[in-house]
Amino acid sequence: MASALAPAGQRAFVATAALLFAASAAITAAWCGAMSAMDGMAMPGGWTMSMAWMRMPGQTWPGAAASFFGMWLAMMVAMMLPSLLPMLWRYRAAVGAAGAARLGKLTAAVAAAYFLVWTACGIAVFPLGIALAQAAMRLPALARAMPAAGALVILAAGGLQFSRSKARLLHCCRQAPCHGLAPDMAAAWRHGLRLGWRCVRCCAGPTAVLLALGVMDLRVMAAVTAAISAERLAPSGVRVARFTGAVAVGAGLLLLARSAGAG
Repeated sequence: MASALAPAGQRAFVATAALLFAASAAITAAWCGAMSAMDGMAMPGGWTMSMAWMRMPGQTWPGAAASFFGMWLAMMVAMMLPSLLPMLWRYRAAVGAAGAARLGKLTAAVAAAYFLVWTACGIAVFPLGIALAQAAMRLPALARAMPAAGALVILAAGGLQFSRSKARLLHCCRQAPCHGLAPDMAAAWRHGLRLGWRCVRCCAGPTAVLLALGVMDLRVMAAVTAAISAERLAPSGVRVARFTGAVAVGAGLLLLARSAGAG
């Protein structure tokens, strides 16, 4: 454990995390800025389809998919790294006997496995988003229903924040037990995959809000990042989760009323 808590190891860990966060945040901001500079497609129902679900001129679908996955990974690193750091630190303390050089590689493996799960989530999201966008462009009735559907998604996401499943998953994410882990690569990858899978399920509500309100909107990303970080790091995570759930329910009701008025 000494290597995990040694000043040199601590400084290297914090510096690496800070550089990774800064780089991913800068990439995400640049990408979102480029997308917002392009006019989206105005749709029936008074909303605009994001360029994230459309190909650029001359771009192939594989190219569009690669672009989305790159954006998604950078966005997830920027959003999830603040709440992941305490879990990585507990892992380092648990396997600190591995030695400083080895410990850095093991910690990197845990983080890589964690974000691999989030990348898989993006791989699932992209075709669904594309299919829904294509259907909305072909079917005006579906396009007009999209604002109300988005409001219902936000309502459901807010309600999920009050569930027992959310409280249980949040407790596991906040504690992230590391005792008994072997200081080897296989165990590090398994631990990272478990953390990632648990985190994806725990963040289902905030992620749904992000997708419903705008995957390329920096303001929404910042709000979701703050909500996730607060429920992981604040003294009472469950209370924070319920507060953000109440905010989401209120926003969903407001958007639902607005869509009904527009209709």
